[in-house]
Amino acid sequence: MKTYRNPVLYADYSDPDVIQVGSDYYMVASSFSYVPGVPLLHSKDLVHWEIINYCVKALPFEKYKEPSHGSGTWAPSIRFHEGIFIVFIPLVDEGILVARSDDPYGEFQLNMLCERKGWIDPCPYWDEAGKAYMVFAYAGSRAGIKHRLMLVEINADCRYLIGEPQMIFDGEQIAPTTEGPKLYKKNGYYYILMPSGGVENGWQSCLRSRDIWGPYEYRIVMRQGNSKVNGPHQGAWITSPDGKDWFIHFQDVNELGRIIHLEPMCFLKDWPFIGQDKDGDGIGEPVEEWRMPVENMPEYKVLQSDEFESEVLGLQWQWQANPNPNNYSLSANPGCLRLYCRKHPTRDNLLWYAPNALTQIPQSKSFTMTAELVLHGEKTGDFGGIGMIGHIYSYMGLYQTEAGTELRCYKGIVMDKMFKGKADEECVLKLKGNGNRIWLKLCVLENKTYRFSYSWDGEEFLETDPSFKLCRATWTGAKPCLWACARENAESEGSCDYKYISIRNGET
Repeated sequence: MKTYRNPVLYADYSDPDVIQVGSDYYMVASSFSYVPGVPLLHSKDLVHWEIINYCVKALPFEKYKEPSHGSGTWAPSIRFHEGIFIVFIPLVDEGILVARSDDPYGEFQLNMLCERKGWIDPCPYWDEAGKAYMVFAYAGSRAGIKHRLMLVEINADCRYLIGEPQMIFDGEQIAPTTEGPKLYKKNGYYYILMPSGGVENGWQSCLRSRDIWGPYEYRIVMRQGNSKVNGPHQGAWITSPDGKDWFIHFQDVNELGRIIHLEPMCFLKDWPFIGQDKDGDGIGEPVEEWRMPVENMPEYKVLQSDEFESEVLGLQWQWQANPNPNNYSLSANPGCLRLYCRKHPTRDNLLWYAPNALTQIPQSKSFTMTAELVLHGEKTGDFGGIGMIGHIYSYMGLYQTEAGTELRCYKGIVMDKMFKGKADEECVLKLKGNGNRIWLKLCVLENKTYRFSYSWDGEEFLETDPSFKLCRATWTGAKPCLWACARENAESEGSCDYKYISIRNGET
């Protein structure tokens, strides 16, 4: 008998929702202002996952041409209805976006269901008569409310609202933060599974009623208890083809975001029970290890390294704003990713503001990213390198001067963490260069620090000071990045070619 260990993904796929279609499982997650947005992952066993697509290629609002930290796509939900994959995506400052496709590997078509600020975490439901509904919550930062769930009828094709929302749950006293609702039906009961109590230290709650409009009973169905998993909540109930129930949820680990756990689930007296009751209090706790849902399935992994041999960017990559094809090329120097040294049109050339920063989600608590790059500097200030984005961030690379290149490292501190925000940077390392080709390493350790090292020949690496503390970003974990810019705010035709990116998980 094979077992799995939690977390099944040590990766920041925040606010997961999962469905089962035949023998396949599909998961979506929030991505905020990182684009392409709302990653779509696939699995055969709920344990091993691969990225297969994104539901949103670009966010359909002008402001996302630049980073809008903390905005963008919040907790989505995915359903398979009448042969169509339908994803409800809250844009917390704009409204509810719907993405749909008959092919999970194909293009998703978008429409706005409604324009509302502060409506979050929507989930659709179609009843036996064909009527459609949407349950949703409120964002306290936008609506001033974060403890109510609302239900509204929508048209069956998810194009518009029918009537006004009605409140079906007020958790001000018993569930002071109420969000992420997912609506299901089983044995004549409507169930709403929802996280309560906040991200870091909350619990998993459940509502049930015989009528979709309520009244609803309330119960806590999983919490940390004596386990090591803080805030175990927000996710999806899945029934596998063999009839067993499972629950996927996240755990907030701060610096690297919200990682994914899989729990066994069952029903007791028509209430869901999630995890395992180790202390006898009748409430489930997360498990460290459990039997595999199914054995001998493909052990997928999320891609990380890249040799840039494709004509399109790999699915592991996301920009810090809507993609701009003028910022990069995979054909200018075949076998390389070329990032152009762009200046920011209106703000200082700081990484926190950069729409052309290319990022990916780490897949381990410790890892080493190695890059070989060549800077084609045209003007003083042209820069290309690698870094780590967070509220305290840093990056290292080659800087073009009139006399040649310099190896420089910058540290940034974010003072205003929302939307465009406010940040400040300083140069903390400056060394004379040895040409325009360099190998750079970024090593993230389990003690939540990281350090850069460099090599002029690809063989001997020299570690640099200082080391840096790993720090989360706005609603996301820290992310490694590639970035090229014109630092002196001058027009430039310079560029940086990345020959490859290699990422090895674990400390080396």
